[in-house]
Amino acid sequence: MANYELIPKDVEHWGKALLDAAFEVHTLLGAGFLERVYEEALCHELTLRHVPFERQKAIVVPYKDFQIEGQRLDLLIGGLVIAEIKAVDAIHPVHQAQLMSYLKATGLRLGFVINFNVPHLKEGIRRIVL
Repeated sequence: MANYELIPKDVEHWGKALLDAAFEVHTLLGAGFLERVYEEALCHELTLRHVPFERQKAIVVPYKDFQIEGQRLDLLIGGLVIAEIKAVDAIHPVHQAQLMSYLKATGLRLGFVINFNVPHLKEGIRRIVL
């Protein structure tokens, strides 16, 4: 069932901080690098901006009465926003489904798929809200 409650201001704050940093990274690097380069640059930019984040954050996936380990988030911003970093030709439905699964598993509501392999970053951002 869809959750139609507004996203809390603190969650939106961390989402904006993430996007501001991502735009800076894309402005300086442009398209064409590997995903790990963008992830590293984005982490550095977040650090410069004093934005709290966790990189390659391990999560568990609940299944019935069992917890499945081994899944990792690219970035968790402020403990509230998930960022899935890509450097691909296009964002596909499976990328969005992956982020939706992460949101469901963590109980978080806001996440972004950010594809840096685009001429203009705004074309490479998908906001997912649960």
